[in-house]
Amino acid sequence: MANKKIRSPRIADLRLSPRIDLGRILIYIVLTVGSVIAIVPFFYMVSGSLMNLTEATGRAVFPSVPQWENYETAWTDANFKDYFINSVIIAAITVSGQLVFSTLAAYAFARIQFPAKDFLFTLLLSTLMIPEAVVWIPNFITVTWLGRVGPIPWINNWPALTVPFMASAFSIFLLRQFFFQVPGELWDSAQIDGAGHLRFLSQIAIPLARPALLTVSLFSFIGSWNALAWPILVTTTLDWRPISYGLSSFITEAGAQVHLQMAGAMITILPILIMYLLIQKQFTEGIATTGLKG
Repeated sequence: MANKKIRSPRIADLRLSPRIDLGRILIYIVLTVGSVIAIVPFFYMVSGSLMNLTEATGRAVFPSVPQWENYETAWTDANFKDYFINSVIIAAITVSGQLVFSTLAAYAFARIQFPAKDFLFTLLLSTLMIPEAVVWIPNFITVTWLGRVGPIPWINNWPALTVPFMASAFSIFLLRQFFFQVPGELWDSAQIDGAGHLRFLSQIAIPLARPALLTVSLFSFIGSWNALAWPILVTTTLDWRPISYGLSSFITEAGAQVHLQMAGAMITILPILIMYLLIQKQFTEGIATTGLKG
């Protein structure tokens, strides 16, 4: 009897193990294919940016001699300096606004009781289903009107490029989920010490939410840095146009000079890569630890 009890789980394990292995193999295949699809274009861009024109338009995989001057040529010919400065300013203002407004709204939805809270949060989430292009015209009319009644013009200026994106439903949702995970005992202890919501938020909740805040910062930065259609809509001059517009114009002007186009693209995405590498650990933690409670 003892032998039968010992052998039964082993037989069951042997029967189940092929299914488990097959599932893992399928997962690895899907991940491998997805990784290749994502990495190959990026690899080609990096390699092509260091080739000469003959290699870039041929079948070369690696440059025979790295052409580092391609970056200098692209930077100069595309006038990336002015566009780069514009994008840095726009992204800095947008990210700062996202952190302030999204944090306050997320904390209110997570910790403060007020009338119609659930309805308002559902209404907020429903905006995620609306394509961005649908609200361009209403937003354009709004920023035009605000520029007329306000102290400074908004069109052809930084407010039109930043204010409409200083809060997002996704950022509020992400931070709300994180604030839900802050133990209630901490809030009870803070109340005993005489702390209100603002003090609890600034001294306890925000430090604990650092991974989520960095995640919001990264997504906000990427969205601001890559924006193209909206900046073209609200600017009629080059004074405030971002680096994405500079790259688009340079690709048209460069014509068949594929190696310079690749170098320009690398210059454009370099800040995003640097930011991601700096906060990679916190970004992964922020994604993994949100959405566990709602």
